[in-house]
Order: sequence, then structure tokens, then C-alpha cells
Amino acid sequence: MSDIIKLLPDSIANQIAAGEVIQRPASVVKELMENAIDAGSTEIKLILKDAGKVLIQLIDNGKGMSETDARMCFERHATSKIRSADDLFKITSMGFRGEAMASIASIAHVEMQTKTKARELGTRLVIKGSKVETQEPCSTPEGTNIQVRNLFYNVPARRKFLKADPTELKHIIDEFTRVALAHSDIHFSLHHNENELFHLPPTNLRQRIVGLLGKSSNKSLVPVEEVSDWIVIDGFVGKPESVRKTKGEQFIFVNNRFIRSNYLNHAIRSAYDELIAKEAYPLYVLFIKIDPAKIDVNVHPTKQEIKFEDERLIYNYIKVSVRHAVARYTLTPVIDFDEESNFERRMMADPGDRQASHTTSNSSSFGGIRIKDPREKANAAQWQSIYEGMQNGSNEEQAVTVESRISQEVGIEESASSKKKISQLQKSFIISQISSGLMIIDQQAAHERILYDKYLTQPDDKEHTGELTLFSETIELSSSQTQLLEPILDQLNSMGFDISNLGTNTYVVRSVPHGFIKNFSLTEEIGLMLQNITELQDVQNQIQQNIAQTVASKACIKRGKKLEEEEMIDLIDQLFACEIPYLSPSGKKCFITIELDEIKKRFTEV
Repeated sequence: MSDIIKLLPDSIANQIAAGEVIQRPASVVKELMENAIDAGSTEIKLILKDAGKVLIQLIDNGKGMSETDARMCFERHATSKIRSADDLFKITSMGFRGEAMASIASIAHVEMQTKTKARELGTRLVIKGSKVETQEPCSTPEGTNIQVRNLFYNVPARRKFLKADPTELKHIIDEFTRVALAHSDIHFSLHHNENELFHLPPTNLRQRIVGLLGKSSNKSLVPVEEVSDWIVIDGFVGKPESVRKTKGEQFIFVNNRFIRSNYLNHAIRSAYDELIAKEAYPLYVLFIKIDPAKIDVNVHPTKQEIKFEDERLIYNYIKVSVRHAVARYTLTPVIDFDEESNFERRMMADPGDRQASHTTSNSSSFGGIRIKDPREKANAAQWQSIYEGMQNGSNEEQAVTVESRISQEVGIEESASSKKKISQLQKSFIISQISSGLMIIDQQAAHERILYDKYLTQPDDKEHTGELTLFSETIELSSSQTQLLEPILDQLNSMGFDISNLGTNTYVVRSVPHGFIKNFSLTEEIGLMLQNITELQDVQNQIQQNIAQTVASKACIKRGKKLEEEEMIDLIDQLFACEIPYLSPSGKKCFITIELDEIKKRFTEV
């Protein structure tokens, strides 16, 4: 038998390694920015085209590379950061594994120009799929200019799984934010499709947070500072009343390296005790400085997971530090960088909107989504058979009707109809008699299905009227939220929203779909909606369906709402006019049926 084990070519080995290191355009951004920081850069410029799918360009003013180093940096396991195994336990640089550049070059077209201060000419390299096509001297400023084009061009399966541009851009902004937060002394800028999204001059941490997360974050920041012999914890946490319903503003850095740790996140969350709701998330940007010998950063290729020598002690230090800061936050002075108050922004909005009041339309009680068309009549007619054979006043029907007094005791609210065929259970379920027994409808799942279908089949229906806000409300979003909102703004406005861009991540909201606002502020509700759309986008690349599902789940009637008889009948009619009335868009059953034989059997069982 001949030998069958062979060494893989470097190009294939690099593509395999790239699967762990480079997962999407944001992974390239992270690696290039960290390399620029390790090179001692004081100014870093990131340029993107089509969310990094077409171009990722990073320009820095670091120390650059010699001709030999420029070529060597694209070899696997080539690094200037470590020399021996012992160096793994005293790492202070961002990169050290020597995998990133080789991985990037194996799945993209790469062009790099770099020059050191000591040399008159720099080096230009062109690499495609790990193959060096050009290496020549060039005139270029000190530092490095690297362009990564056509990511995953030779791995179509990977490219196919990239998400829509807004989603990929959000991931890039997330990585950019983490690096920029950890290095407030560096000048960063980010450009996308020739638009500048960020311009961050060197500053202190507080102003860097405000520059990245928005002016509204400034008023909620509480400083944290704890120093011991072997650990330093500093940074900022948010006041309890400023918590949000969405994740995304939680950052933990260890020796300036962003890390992911559910354990340490729990320590911070527990420091708030009963001060915030269970589903709320506080803002925090915390830096842990510790001896590199007491941690292991060589756990995962992305370098965002680390191990501590004594994780429990770290947990307690963080919990106590945050608890102390939150307890004394009222004594902390706040520097206001907000030059324009919300009141002023409101007054600048359309004057006619300030006089707007809640109005009613000619639509039904379910947010203006009532339709009357042949499809509805045809679909509804197919369901009439389930009611056939029901005779008003029959003994059998009366036998399954519960008396009003007992109904109230068990939480069933009957309609005023003499037929008594429809009732509401616990303000959550609709009970309807059918020819074969009983049908129980989940009012929330049913209405979610109705809204979803109407949003998809009639996106431009003028009957999708929204609920006018008493005053035009101005909201401020983060840059990543703005990048998600802009491409879908027209679609949202066709569903009952009226949102207009005022510039600099600020929007004016004049109306929202009926039932959209619940317990949190409008900014929080829209932020949560955008987060849900992003999460759905990561599962399936169907943006219109994702928007419709998210808005429907937010705007639908919820369990616990009492419905009048007419509303219940209207909901049932509309549910069975849907093409798929069985399930909600999120996969929950809209109704169940209980056969009369099953009911009789339950009464005969001993």
C-alpha cells in the first residue's frame, strides 16, 4: 500500500488557518489596527468600501518595515513579538502569533507599501492568494499603507456567508471602537464609501468614550479607580438610571487588550445588585492592568479570550470596585460636552409637529393593518368549515359554556354576545367554540403573524399609519446603530414610522407603529429593534423579512391586554386570512384545538 499522508501546500494551510483568524471583514480590521499600534503609530486611518468586502485600507505612521521584514511578515508564524516560549508569559503587544498577515494574504488581494525612517525608499509588495506577484522599491511616507481587496475571492463558500453591508459594517465599527477605546492617545479616523464616520483626535478616556458612544453617554459616566499591589482597575461605568435594554456598550480590557468574559461581565452586573432590572444592561469601559505573567493570552487565535492565574480574586476585585463607584456616583462632577440640548433640537424640528396630537384613523383597532381583498376572503372562507355544525342554543353547546360567575373566578372573561362563543382567558388567550370542540388562540403570536404578513405583502400600504408622538422626539444613536438604520429607513417608514435624519447620528421621530413603545424610551426601543434585526441577519440573509419580523414582534398586542369582543373577532378573521396562520414568524403556535371527544374523556377519567 502506497503512502497517503502528504504535507499540505502553504497556500492551503494558510487558508485553513484563515478560517480561525479571519472570519469576516471585521477580523481583518482588528488585525491590521493591532499591527499598526504595535508599530508605534500615533495616527491610524481606516478606509473601507462596501463594508470591507471590496476594500479595507489601513494607513499608519508607525515605524514601518525593511524590505526583508515586509516579505517575511506574510509567512506563517513569522513575528517580531516573541523569540522563545517564555515570551508567551510576558506578552505586552497586541499581536504575537504570526498568523494574521499570512491568513489575510491567502484569501485576498493584498498590496502593501512600507518604509522605515532610516531608508530613503520603501518597499511595495503585491500578493494574491499567498503568491507574491510584485516586490519592488517605491516612494512612500514613513509607516505602512496596506490595502486588502476582494476578501474571500478564492473561497466562495466563505464569501457567500457574509451578511449584508450594514451588518458587516456594524461588526467593523465594533472592532474599531474597541481598539480606539483602548488607545485614546492615538488619532483614529474611519471612512466608508468616501464618508467619514469617525474623526477621533488624541484625548482622554472620557472624551474618547463620548466620541465613540455619543454625547448622551457623558452624563451617565461614573469613574472607577482601584489600586492594589498586583492589580489596577480603572475606567468608567454607567449610572443605574442610564442602563439600556440593548447590549453593545460593555467593554473589558486587560493590559489594553479587549477580552470576552461572561464571568467578569457577571461580576460587574452583580455589583449593581437590585439597582437595575434583570433585562437591562449598564454601560462600562473598564481597564485591568496586571502582571502579564499572571495571565495567559494564548488561548484562542482571535486573542480575545484569556485565562487568569486567580480568576475568582479578579472577580471580587471588579465587583467591589464597581460597587464602590456606583455608590458614590452622585458626588462625581460631570463635564458636559453636549453643545446643543435636546430641547433646542426639538424646537428646531418642524414647528407643525410640535402641535401634533394622538389621532385616530379609519383603520381597525389593531394599528391600521385591516385589509379587505379577495385573498383575505378566499383564505377566510377555507376556515369556515371549522365552525360548521354549530347550532345556537344547543344542549351540547351549553354544556361546554361556563357560567359567568365561575368564569370570572378562573380568569375567563366572556364576551357580551348572547352566543357566548368567544371569550378571553387571563387576558392572553382567546377561546372560541368550533364544530369539533374548542380553539385556543394565543393573541400575541396571532397578531404578530398578522402584522408580519401585512408588512411583507403590502410594504407601501398607506393604511400602515403610525401613532403620532405628542411632540417630535429627537433621539441620538451610536455610529454603528446609524449604519444599520440608514439602509432600512425607507422600509421602516413604510411600516408606520416617520423618522428623519438630522445629521451626526441624530434623528427626529414623528410617529411609530401602534403599540411600538412599551416601557423604555424611544431611543431604547429603536436600539433594541436594530439589535434584533442584526441578530436575525446573522442567521438568515433576508433583510426585508428580518425587519418585518422585528417590527411585528415589537408592535403586536401582548399577553395581558384585555380585548373587547369586536377586537377578538377581528383578530381571528385576520389570522385566518393569512397564508400561514398556524405559526408566528418566530415559530410559536398561533392556536391549538381541543376535540370535544377529548373534553368528554377528561370528565369520564377516574
